[in-house]
Amino acid sequence: MANSRRARRPQLQISERRLLLAVGDLTAVFLACLIALYVWTLVARYDFTLDFILPQSPWFVALAVLWFFLASANDFYDLRVAANRNTTLQRLLIITAQTWIVYLLVYFLSPPFALPRLFILYYGVVSFALIAGWRFFRPFLLGWVSEPRRTLILGTDLSAGTIIEAIREYAGDYEVRGLIGHAEEVGQMLYGVPVLGTAEDLPNFIQRDGISELILTEANRLRGVTFQAVMDAYEHGITIITMPLLYERITGRVPVLHVADDWAVVFLPIKNSSGLFDPYPVIKRAFDIIVSLIGLALFALILPIIALVQLLDSPGTVFYAQDRVGLNGRVFRVYKLRTMIPDAEAATGAVFSHKDDPRITRVGKLFRKARVDELPQLWNVLRGDMSFIGPRPERPEHITRLTEKIPFYRTRLVVRPGLTGWAQVRYPYGSNDEDALEKLQYDLYYIRNQSVLLDVNILLRTVYRVISLSGV
Repeated sequence: MANSRRARRPQLQISERRLLLAVGDLTAVFLACLIALYVWTLVARYDFTLDFILPQSPWFVALAVLWFFLASANDFYDLRVAANRNTTLQRLLIITAQTWIVYLLVYFLSPPFALPRLFILYYGVVSFALIAGWRFFRPFLLGWVSEPRRTLILGTDLSAGTIIEAIREYAGDYEVRGLIGHAEEVGQMLYGVPVLGTAEDLPNFIQRDGISELILTEANRLRGVTFQAVMDAYEHGITIITMPLLYERITGRVPVLHVADDWAVVFLPIKNSSGLFDPYPVIKRAFDIIVSLIGLALFALILPIIALVQLLDSPGTVFYAQDRVGLNGRVFRVYKLRTMIPDAEAATGAVFSHKDDPRITRVGKLFRKARVDELPQLWNVLRGDMSFIGPRPERPEHITRLTEKIPFYRTRLVVRPGLTGWAQVRYPYGSNDEDALEKLQYDLYYIRNQSVLLDVNILLRTVYRVISLSGV
């Protein structure tokens, strides 16, 4: 009876939980903006009336948009962050500080008296208090929101272990009740989870445990009784999802080693198939051209200083060029500031750089941390060899080797390579083939989920890395 009562309580999906968090945060942002305007009127001795509020309405939109972008860039909607109060508080402090920094930049670039001076201070303090209150006391206000999403995994192969590990690390609000496997496995503990029964028993366990979601690790091998059990579950309102799709959704990467021959999971982008004009490629290319032109102009101004410092530290050329593989496998020459000693690969050939690489000069280490060495690649962006955002271009030697070793590796060549990308902001610098596999999973996620919002997210993360000198 207790399980029956629990089963009727809502078990929100990951997307629904994130949406609820966003709605609560944005509500707090709007309230904070309103309260900040009220404090402003008290200090400035204005009348807090509708005639005063309406002209200030753009602040509500601007601060809501700024909040959403900064929150996304700081993983504030990551359920692991939301579940940890200390981490939530730290991220909220960072977002508040970033909001003030953005406002100050705009304030000093605007004409005198164009923007209020203390309004953003009031807003920052009030929004911090309101969002912290919402995030900390949300379970008490809406207890059903924290109800774990109970699930069963159909399959006992390695993919089952991988998704269980991912759920534990990235989606603690999931509760894996057990595995559905073969008769000889029933009663065993696999990957720390019990094998409850076989496909014939699936309807009973769904009803007994109030299951909301069924994860399939063997979707291409559903036959006979197993297929019928899955269809029965679907007809009774149970969410059916394959392991690769759930893994992608909760981790932000595609599990290339667990998709077998299901190439569509890796290759096909997730986008609107209505056939209507998609403005995203045009927007992205226009952004590339504008940013590269501005960036190259600024780079030209500081190049003499950069060259002098570099040559004093390590005599040699200022730039170096290297073959890289771009869109559809086309080889092009990429340009960078030299950060290594001359003839760094004379004895080793083409190898990955690594932490504390002795070939890197002292100034080169600083250039890499601030990513200054990448600035000449703006010329490649302007030419169309690269985009500002995309998978990092690799050398032909690495592409040949990794294509033979890693499944679907060539898939990353279906888009223009980028100066920065999802793999670069989500994973440390790669120095071996195992790292290349991990970064490929992030690159494939970007290829499948390209959007303006994801690009902005990557840009904000990149800016943070540059400012914090957390490059290579």
